[in-house]
Amino acid sequence: MTVREKIELLPHQPGVYRYYDDKGTVIYVGKAKDLFKRVHQYFVPPERLTTKTRLLVARIADVQYSVVETEADALLLENNLIKQYKPRYNILLKDSKTYPWICVTGEPFPRVFLTRRVEKNGSRYFGPYSSVYHARALLELFEANYPLRSCRLKIDSDAILRGKYRPCLDYHIGRCRGCCIGKVSQEEYNSWIDEIVRLLKGGVSEVIGSYKAAMQQAADRLDFETAQECKLRMEALQRHYAKSVITSAGDRDLDVFSLIFDGADAFGSFLRVRGGAIIQSLNLGFKMQIEEEQASVLSSFIAEIEQKFGTLAKEIVVPFLPDVDIPGVTFTIPARGDKLSLLELSARNAKEFHFNSLKQKEHTNPDEYRQGVMEDLRKALGMKELPRHIECFDNSNLQGTNPVASCVVFRDAEPSKKDYRRFKIKTVIGANDYASMKEVVNRRYARMLEEAPDDLPQLVVIDGGAGQLNFAWQAVCELGLQDRMFVVGLAKRLEEVIRVGDPYPLFIDRNSRALKVLQQIRDEAHRFGITFHRSLRSKASLHSALRDIPGVGPKTEERLMLHFGSLARIMAASVEELAALVGPRLAEEILKQK
Repeated sequence: MTVREKIELLPHQPGVYRYYDDKGTVIYVGKAKDLFKRVHQYFVPPERLTTKTRLLVARIADVQYSVVETEADALLLENNLIKQYKPRYNILLKDSKTYPWICVTGEPFPRVFLTRRVEKNGSRYFGPYSSVYHARALLELFEANYPLRSCRLKIDSDAILRGKYRPCLDYHIGRCRGCCIGKVSQEEYNSWIDEIVRLLKGGVSEVIGSYKAAMQQAADRLDFETAQECKLRMEALQRHYAKSVITSAGDRDLDVFSLIFDGADAFGSFLRVRGGAIIQSLNLGFKMQIEEEQASVLSSFIAEIEQKFGTLAKEIVVPFLPDVDIPGVTFTIPARGDKLSLLELSARNAKEFHFNSLKQKEHTNPDEYRQGVMEDLRKALGMKELPRHIECFDNSNLQGTNPVASCVVFRDAEPSKKDYRRFKIKTVIGANDYASMKEVVNRRYARMLEEAPDDLPQLVVIDGGAGQLNFAWQAVCELGLQDRMFVVGLAKRLEEVIRVGDPYPLFIDRNSRALKVLQQIRDEAHRFGITFHRSLRSKASLHSALRDIPGVGPKTEERLMLHFGSLARIMAASVEELAALVGPRLAEEILKQK
């Protein structure tokens, strides 16, 4: 499959895409709010690209992508992947921007500050933060509640004993307790740092609770300024600690695996999390030649990843347990929290990979793909035979006027537009969808029994609920076809499938190909019927506007429309222009209708 064919299958979701050359080397990593739209911007006529971009596109041999929850997560993931792969064509596109971290230094009297550079010098780093505002809000919170130093002096016990430093302005205005002159002990100072670290690691609920209580107390004593300050600090914490898939750098190291099964195929997604940030991702497909247990497939997936990426993390997040034990590794099936969010993200990537593989099969082997779609539909509905021929009916009217119906036909899961039919309702007066449905179904299959009795559909879909389905089924039974076709209704509200004689609706997986083909044929029937109905309404509107004028008959109406082109232009014409076509008296009569 070519690169251009692959990019047509990209999803409209935020994520990160990677371009590979013919040697399998990553040559570019990019972020996107919409993967489909962003990647397509590269594959345009060469004259619309810069020289550098043309060179990049000429070397692309493959494209891979990872879906994330939000655009902010895409930014962070792109940053990590660029640092890991160092792609050749990212050099000119990077602006040397990295994402901010909060650093807690390893000094005797630690400093807390914002940085964009992570160094291995004994300091602890928390982040990265997609919003500098949130990171600065935290620092302001710390500065307001903990009298920490902001200077870069090298402060130790020897410097304090020798009186090496003089206190700065921060000490005199109460923002610092004067650790440089021994006014605060190292133990007390580090107790503040320990509390800040707990906040940065997520122990924020009790802090938010204390601010909430302080806000209420201040409001009770009518100190609204203090209450507002507490409210703002509480909201800043709540914004920052809203759960994100990508968490703190010192939080945890994890490997995350998920699997999606489809018959003899399995689709897996792997995420490698180091220091709380996703640094690697990979999707793999498995073809099972014999029936395998899901736990066995997961074990094979884990072994493959270990071979490709080396030693596994000490904790592996999985949707179910594999059938092997790995020494030194703990398997976790999360029920809540960040680990569950990571597992859900991995599962989304696996589902997207599954869908993409199916779409690729649709392009490379369309016959096999359509066969699979029909087989999925047969199993979902409980049919005995394959629904190679499907027909769908839909009614359309506006307050009982111009009632029409449409019938669309799918053959081998593809529209057969030459077989589409539309009907004017003849025997039903007013807006009666049930009786209209019965009339149309009766007319359609009575005629088919006469003209093509061997071409009856295996599946008939009625756009509507139990009422429309029951009347359609009456028509089928009256024609004696109840044993020759399977009839279901598809209700719009919850996309439930209604089956004849079954009091309970059938809910098909919303991501399944079976439901998607039912929705497609239903939507096509609706579109085809609405188009016909609008055409009749337009003709009826034109007739009422011109033909109801005394003296205007079919020939006069045709002459006016041929000359002016529309009703609006006729009404905007002058008496002289109209008189040239229909005479002065009729021209004046027409213009009276404005």
